[in-house]
Amino acid sequence: MKLIFVRHGSAILLSEFGEKPVKVGDVIALAANTLCESKPEGSITVTTIYLDRDYIVDQVFWQHAALLADRLDAQDFAEELYSEPAQVLHLGEDRAGMLMPWLDELVALSLDGPTPEKFYRMQALLFGVLDVVAPHVRTTPTRRSPTQRRAIRLGTLSPRNFAPLRAEARQAVDLLRDAPEQRWTLQSLADAVHLSPSQLGRVFGNAYGKSPMTYLATLRAQQLARLLRETDLAIEQAMREVGWRSRGHAARMFRQAVGVTPTRYRDLVRQKAAA
Repeated sequence: MKLIFVRHGSAILLSEFGEKPVKVGDVIALAANTLCESKPEGSITVTTIYLDRDYIVDQVFWQHAALLADRLDAQDFAEELYSEPAQVLHLGEDRAGMLMPWLDELVALSLDGPTPEKFYRMQALLFGVLDVVAPHVRTTPTRRSPTQRRAIRLGTLSPRNFAPLRAEARQAVDLLRDAPEQRWTLQSLADAVHLSPSQLGRVFGNAYGKSPMTYLATLRAQQLARLLRETDLAIEQAMREVGWRSRGHAARMFRQAVGVTPTRYRDLVRQKAAA
């Protein structure tokens, strides 16, 4: 994401919203991979803050921790909350002017690259800037029930310890962990722990924060990632090893859990190893 602060001059901006003028006191907010160009009217001076997408997702998660199940849930929540890929924020010259010393210091601290000694000061300056800018960002109201969160998102596999785990939930997890490659259905898993499918879904969701099939998909994604890192198996063969028979479905589930496709994941691992 980019926040572009207009400090001097003006321009005509061409982006997702069409054609708009920007001037001193305006901030252009652009989501990742959003095309944008400008035609200066004479001259223009700007300062740009680049924010990593994962960093934004982390901040959204902690900001809305009471609503979100995990970081993956925060990723979709952020995409719904900030649905407009490009916005012009009209802070006004006075309000934008108070940000300039902070922006100048951020620039100075960034010249030699990030260092641990500068981390907290840079965070303080950034949060100060965001505190002024954020109220001007247009957001989309979102609503998500706990049942929806349990059913649709992959996430980390840590039990929730707010209540004692029922034996059937632990048994179901053990079965999935021991044989994720098996062709599990909710019915077959429920039969194995002597519950009805609806009972198992409720018991499992209360214990682990997600449905049994979502938990299984996350297990398979973790194992597929390990095979892609540690072996030279063809991607389709690795998918079958963890229990996925459809490459398209496996790629969607893996991307939902990890953030990239299996092919891209293996490429990144090999690039890192080569470097």
